[in-house]
Amino acid sequence: MGQRNNKKQAGGKRQQHEPQGENQAEFVYGHHAAVEALKGQTEINKVWLQTGLADKARNELASLAKKRGLVMQDAPKAKLDELTNGENHQGVVLSIAAYAYVTIDDLFAKAAEKDEAPFFLVLDSIEDPHNLGSIMRTADAAGVHGIIIPKRRAVQLTSVVAKTSTGAIEHVPVARVTNLVQTVEQLKERGVWVFGTDMNGNDYRRWDATGATALIIGNEGKGISPLLKKSVDETLTIPMIGHVQSLNASVAASLLIYQGYNSRHPLA
Repeated sequence: MGQRNNKKQAGGKRQQHEPQGENQAEFVYGHHAAVEALKGQTEINKVWLQTGLADKARNELASLAKKRGLVMQDAPKAKLDELTNGENHQGVVLSIAAYAYVTIDDLFAKAAEKDEAPFFLVLDSIEDPHNLGSIMRTADAAGVHGIIIPKRRAVQLTSVVAKTSTGAIEHVPVARVTNLVQTVEQLKERGVWVFGTDMNGNDYRRWDATGATALIIGNEGKGISPLLKKSVDETLTIPMIGHVQSLNASVAASLLIYQGYNSRHPLA
C-alpha cells in the first residue's frame, strides 16, 4: 500500500486495559459463548448450570470451570430465564466482570504480533447490540485486528453482544474513544488508509485493502456522520439492483470486511 503521501485509489495498491467505568456484573449465556469465555481470559465470578442439563454439555462446561477453579451452581430454568431476561441461554449462564476495553496502541500491537498490516473497523454509533455482535463475529472470522467504537451514543459491550458474537467477543479487542474524528486523524498520521461507505462511492468490489486499513461502518439509520465522512480517504458503495436500496449494518459490514479479506489474502 505504500506511505500515506502516495494517494491510493480503490483499484490500486495502496493490553493495557481501560476500565469500562461501570462496576456492574454482566452475564454471558448460551453454550458456545460460555465455552469461549471459559477458555479465554475473561474474569468469571460464577457459573450457573440448569438443573437437568444434558450430560455432554454439562461435562464440557464443568471441566472448563474446574480448570479455572470456578464456583458452579445448579439452578432451575426459571432462575436462568430471570438472569437473562428470557433469552435463549441453553442452560448455562456465567456472571462476569464488566468487559474491559483496550487502547488504540493495543490494536496496533495485535497486528504487529501477527506480522500483518493493521486492519481495523471503526463503528460510527452502531446502536443495536445484535448488529455489533454480528459484526464482531465476522471480524473475528476475517482476521480484523480490532474494533473502535465511541464512548457515547452507541452500544457498548454487553451480554447481548457477547451472545450474538458466539464467542468472538473473546478474540476481537475493542477500543473506546471519546472522539471518532480525532481518532481517525490519528490513525491516518500512523499510516492507516481510512475508507467509509457512501451511495456515490466507488464499487466495493474494486477495493484493495492491502496495507494498513481502517473501514468505517455507519449508524443503522443515519450512516456515517458528515464530519467523519470528510476525513476518509475514499468512499465505497455496495451496488444494489433490487427494490431495497439499503442493507442492515451488519450485512453491509460483512460484505465489506470480506472484500478486505479477499484483497489481503488473494487466491494463489
